[in-house]
Amino acid sequence: MLYDPTLDKWHEECGVFGIYDPKLDIPKYIYWGLFALQHRGQESGGMALHDGENIHTHRGMGLISHVFEKGVPSATGHIGIGHVRYSTTGANNPQNIQPLAVYTSMGQVALAHNGNLTNTRQLREALDKSGTAFQTTMDSEIIVNLVARSHKKTIEERMMDSLRRIEGAYSVVFMTKDALYGARDPFGFRPLCIGKTASGGYVIASESCALDAIHATFVRDVLPGEYIKINDRGITSQMYTAPQSKQVCSFEYIYFARPDSIIDGQDVYQARLNMGEEMWKETQYDADLVISVPDSGTTAAIGYSMASGIPFNYGLIKNRYMGRTFIKPDQKQRELAVRMKLNVVKSVVKDRRIVMVDDSIVRGTTSGIICKMLREAGAKEVYLCISAPPVKYPCFYGIDTSVRKELIAARMNEEEIRAYIGVDKLHFISPEGLYRAMDHILPNTMCMACFNNHYPTTVPVVTEEGEKYAFE
Repeated sequence: MLYDPTLDKWHEECGVFGIYDPKLDIPKYIYWGLFALQHRGQESGGMALHDGENIHTHRGMGLISHVFEKGVPSATGHIGIGHVRYSTTGANNPQNIQPLAVYTSMGQVALAHNGNLTNTRQLREALDKSGTAFQTTMDSEIIVNLVARSHKKTIEERMMDSLRRIEGAYSVVFMTKDALYGARDPFGFRPLCIGKTASGGYVIASESCALDAIHATFVRDVLPGEYIKINDRGITSQMYTAPQSKQVCSFEYIYFARPDSIIDGQDVYQARLNMGEEMWKETQYDADLVISVPDSGTTAAIGYSMASGIPFNYGLIKNRYMGRTFIKPDQKQRELAVRMKLNVVKSVVKDRRIVMVDDSIVRGTTSGIICKMLREAGAKEVYLCISAPPVKYPCFYGIDTSVRKELIAARMNEEEIRAYIGVDKLHFISPEGLYRAMDHILPNTMCMACFNNHYPTTVPVVTEEGEKYAFE
């Protein structure tokens, strides 16, 4: 996953979308579905379509609106899959755009994948030794190669055989000329849901907001370890492996997912409101105003305001037309970039004690700049509330935080972070408060590894520089 050094944010992972419907214009519906999932990846995107004879991919760098600025391609088939991407494993280049399509002895297969594999190195080395030629640096290519090299009798068995060999986080959609398939890893790290179109077809998507965009009805979430097949006979399901204790990524609720989505029964917007309420209960700050670091902190800030009775207002305005910026490791350059992306509304913050809500602190590089901007605008005091516990440990399931020493909470305690940022008060939501905010998710079914070092699976061992050299 790419890291935005300007706003000290991780970007969302990837988004996948698949549709089977003989009555719809498939390319247009994939386009609309990907547009709804654009928040999950703005680096590249594409779709795989069937023309009656072969599967063709149509892909490009940038936003979906840019990739298909000349219009969506035509297709005669009634199956298609799509993908929006931020890089996790694999560099940011055109060769790594998904979906991927390969030829196998049983016909073409296309794949779109969200997540990150933890046994990539082992599998890639084994495939290299067996003569596999890789065209990309993505772990997703490992999956399609495993499908192509499997000796199972049917394409479905080959897909499931490949899924049993990979480890880590993955929600995937496959397509052949005849069917659409979807699968979720045994722990359910990444979301995946099923919808039904108004004309009787089916959709598989990363988030329910994509179903809403095409007026499809939510059916249910894909279960951890479940394999879905959709063809002219309808939809069938089987467990390709034994499900483990569900471990959906807690950051899906804190930050990654669109707030109008529902994931595994949990309304994301309500969860974020609840996080704000829990932070109010844990802080009880005496303040004049609640603001957010837009946009990811806004819902929790509203929740804090509703619970406390302290008015909410927009004290920071985000420039929505500025793309990601690669900042030189220079404080002056970084400060200028933050000021380009965010600006203070002076009339809102002047002479006020402010509670500022954000979703997380990763490296702590920009919170201090924002605090400085607020003080320059006349804010009396700044109290920073974070709707995630301190991020102390690397994530190997789709967030590129493998270098632990770069995480500020791994090096400093809360008081040291407060002093480094320069706020008057600092509070991270407690793990217990985060659990309470989830009114439909049990505490033991969320992955909290980046907070507590309790990894649900085997993970790579890393050096201080972040190099992955062995597996535990």
